Amino acid sequence: MTDYSEEQRNELEALESIYPDSFTVLSETPTTFTITVTSEAGENDETVQTTLKFTYREKYPDETPLYEVVSQENLDDNDVTDIMKLLEQQTKENLGMVMIFTLVSAVQEKLNEIVDQMKTRREEEKKQKEREAEEEEKQRFHGTPVTIENFLNWKAKFDAELLELKRKKMKEDEQAGKNKLSGKQLFEMDHNLDTSDIQFLEEAGNSVEVDESLFQEMDDLELEDEEDDPDYNPVNLDSD
Repeated sequence: MTDYSEEQRNELEALESIYPDSFTVLSETPTTFTITVTSEAGENDETVQTTLKFTYREKYPDETPLYEVVSQENLDDNDVTDIMKLLEQQTKENLGMVMIFTLVSAVQEKLNEIVDQMKTRREEEKKQKEREAEEEEKQRFHGTPVTIENFLNWKAKFDAELLELKRKKMKEDEQAGKNKLSGKQLFEMDHNLDTSDIQFLEEAGNSVEVDESLFQEMDDLELEDEEDDPDYNPVNLDSD
């Protein structure tokens, strides 16, 4: 007849010796205890951890122990689900033998795999970022392929921007007084300009000063005699 109590007591002593810093007895009836399992450190000294709670059934090890994950660190829900599936598988495979050490060892190996997966994910993310940066650099170097559609869009935009610049330049020149009208343009705009000089003289009266030095001596002027003028006609004078 199997002495289940003896087998359970012997296993507890062995577990306490193997896991002195992570083994804790919670109760003796039924026998319940916890073992904290920590993965090996990753390349950045990161670890994952879980605390497993076990309870012996009366006929353990011929009956499977009760088990659950009571706490975890750096594990997501999927990881916890995977651990529970692993424990279920191991308890079935080891039924009839004391199995807590085997269960904890399996979880320990699983945690190490999770750390390795975290490392692999980081490396993949790094490579993905490098690929994206490289692709972005290629796009910047080669530019966008020219098609008729995007060329026409660019041309329309360019013409609109050029027209706007011209309008701004004309407005700035006009404000700065650079866009002056020519004499002809002024005359066409105001036909009164042709009488402005005469009106000025009439309004000035005798106050208009003339610099006689601007004119030559009368004797120096070569004037033709009236008789030498082929157009001279004394008859016309008499008619006046």
